[in-house]
Amino acid sequence: MGRILRFLRKIVVFVMLLWVTMIILFAFLPVPYSMVMLERQLSAWSTFNFSYVAHSTWAGEDAISPQMKLAVIASEDQNFPHHHGFDFGAISDALSKSGKKGRAARGASTLSQQTVKNLFLWDGRSWVRKGLETLLTPGIELVWSKSRILTVYLNIAEFGPGIFGAEAAAQHFFGKSAKNLTAAEAALLAAVLPNPHRLHADKPSAYLRQRQQWILHQMQLLGGTTFLKKNNLADN
Repeated sequence: MGRILRFLRKIVVFVMLLWVTMIILFAFLPVPYSMVMLERQLSAWSTFNFSYVAHSTWAGEDAISPQMKLAVIASEDQNFPHHHGFDFGAISDALSKSGKKGRAARGASTLSQQTVKNLFLWDGRSWVRKGLETLLTPGIELVWSKSRILTVYLNIAEFGPGIFGAEAAAQHFFGKSAKNLTAAEAALLAAVLPNPHRLHADKPSAYLRQRQQWILHQMQLLGGTTFLKKNNLADN
C-alpha cells in the first residue's frame, strides 16, 4: 500500500510540474494542442470514427479580428479585463439562480477558467475538474497577460465538431482568415460557444440568430473595439 501511495504521489508531482512548465512555455509559444481536443479525438477513435480530426490553426494576437475578441468577451465574460480569474459577482448570481441544486451556470465561468479547462483538463461537470480548474486559473492569471489569455482561448475554443480556434472556424464557416471576420460573423461564432455540438454557425437556428443579435448589442454597449484599446487587449 505504501509503495502505491508513493507512486501516486510521484504522478501527482509530475503532473503538477508539467502544468507549471506548460504555463511558462505557453506564455509565449503557440499552443499546438489541448486536452479537450485530445479528449474529442480519442472519443472519435473509440467509436471507430477515423474521419474525425480535431484540428486548430494557430493565429497570433495580431492575426485575430478585434471583433472576434470583443464578441467572446461580450458573450462569455464582460468583466474579463477587471477580475483576477474569477468573477465572484457572477458566481454569486449563478448560485442564487440555481437554488438548491448549487450548480453554477456557464455565465459564472470566466474566459480564464475556460482557457484552463480547455487547455489542461477535460470537458464535462465534476467537482474534481472544477477543483483543478480553481487551482490552475491563478497560475495563468499570474504568468500570462490578459491579452495572452484571450489569444490562447481563441485558439483552442471549440466552434464545431473537430473545429478548434478562431482561425479554423473562420476558414471553415466563412472561407476567410480570422483577422478579417466582421462583427456579425464574430458574433455568430461566439454564439455557438455554449454548445458547439448543438448550435451550428453554418446552419443557424432562430435561437442562434437571436443570440447573435444579443451579442452584437452587448458589443455596442461595451463601446465597440475601443473597449479593447482601453483595457490593453488590442494588438496595437
